[in-house]
Amino acid sequence: MTANPLVLVINSGSSSLKYQLIDPHSDTARAGGGIQQIGEPSSRVADHEEALRLAFAQLSEAGVDLQSCGLLAVGHRVVHGGKDFYRPTLLDDARIADLEKLSQLAPLHNPPAVQGIKVARKLLPDVPHVAVFDTAFFHNLPAAAATYAINRELAERWQIRRYGFHGTSHEYVSERAAEFLGRPPGDLRQIVLHLGNGASASAIAGGRPVDTSMGLTPLEGLVMGTRSGDIDPGVISYLWRSANMSVDKIESMLNNESGVWGLAGERDFRRLRAMIESGDESARLAYDVFVHRLRKYVGAYLAVLGSVDAITFTAGIGENDPAVRRDALAGLEGLGIVLDEGRNLGEASGARRISSDDSPIAVLVIPTYEELAIARDCAALLAGS
Repeated sequence: MTANPLVLVINSGSSSLKYQLIDPHSDTARAGGGIQQIGEPSSRVADHEEALRLAFAQLSEAGVDLQSCGLLAVGHRVVHGGKDFYRPTLLDDARIADLEKLSQLAPLHNPPAVQGIKVARKLLPDVPHVAVFDTAFFHNLPAAAATYAINRELAERWQIRRYGFHGTSHEYVSERAAEFLGRPPGDLRQIVLHLGNGASASAIAGGRPVDTSMGLTPLEGLVMGTRSGDIDPGVISYLWRSANMSVDKIESMLNNESGVWGLAGERDFRRLRAMIESGDESARLAYDVFVHRLRKYVGAYLAVLGSVDAITFTAGIGENDPAVRRDALAGLEGLGIVLDEGRNLGEASGARRISSDDSPIAVLVIPTYEELAIARDCAALLAGS
C-alpha cells in the first residue's frame, strides 16, 4: 500500500454513475468522471456493470491502475439509511440485503445504489466497500423536528419520520464554514442552504442539526429542479379521485415533472435567467416561487435557532447564482443579514464571505465536496476512529 492510500468514491444513480479517486488526507482528486444514460435506448452502456467497467477503463487511460494505486476502500453514496444505518458501514452480503429492504423508503434512489455496490464488489472483490448515508447527519434530530403529526402506531410500524437528505453536504459545509470563521463548530448556530437540482435547508446548532427541510423522502421542502417540495397532501388524493391518476403516476409527477421544470419547462437556472430576461412569464413565476419558498425556510430557521451566526450557500445554484443569493436575503437587514453587493457579484471561487463586514450574521459561500467527505468517512472507519 502506498504512503497515501486512495478511496474510490462511487455515486450510482438510476441511469448514471459518477466516480472520483480521492486521497482522503487532502482535498484533491487523482481522477474522476461519469457515465450517463445507462440502460437508455440511445446509450451504448447497457447496465451498471458495463458502466463501471467503462469507468475503470477511463481511470486506466488517466494512468490509474486500481490494482496497484494503493486503493484503501470503495465508498458508496447511499441516499436512505432508514432508522438503523446512520454510520459509515462496512458492506457484506447481509448488510446489502438489509439495504435492499430499505428500497420501499427510497424507491427512486436506493435500488441503483445497491446495484452499483453489487457490481463494484464483483469487480473489486479484495477491497473493503463502505456505504455512507445521506440521512446519517440527521439521524438524531430532536423528536419535535423528526416527528410527523400522524397516527403514532402507524408511523412506528412503517418507520415514518423526518430523515433528511444531503446530510454529507450539510455536515461538510457547516464544518468548513466554522473553519472559515475561525470558530469551533460547537460555538455556532448556522443555516446551510444546499441549492442544486435537488435542494435542501438545515438548521444547525453546536455542530448538530436541529431541523432540515427534506423528510421521509427527498421530495419535501424547498422547490427543486423537478420536485415540488412542500405541497398540501390533499393534492394527492384529489388527483387520484378527480384526475384518475394512479399513486405511482402522481409520485412520478411530483418527483420528475414538478418544481421549476414543471412551472417553466426548464430547470437550468442559467437558461431560466435568459428566459426571464426575454419576458417569459412562466420562467419569472418559477423563479419567484423558488425564491419565496427559500425565504420562508430562512425565516423559519431563524426562529427555530433563536439567533444565527452564519448563513451558508452551497451546491450548483448556491455557489454560482448571485441573483438567487441576493433575492433570498433581500430586505432582511432588520434581522441582521446585510449582503455586500460587490462581494456577492464577484467572480471569486472557493470559500468566501458575501456579507458586509458589519453584518451581524455572516453570509458565506462554501463549495461542497461530498466525495471528499465520503472518502474521509471510509478512511476513519477502517482506521477504527
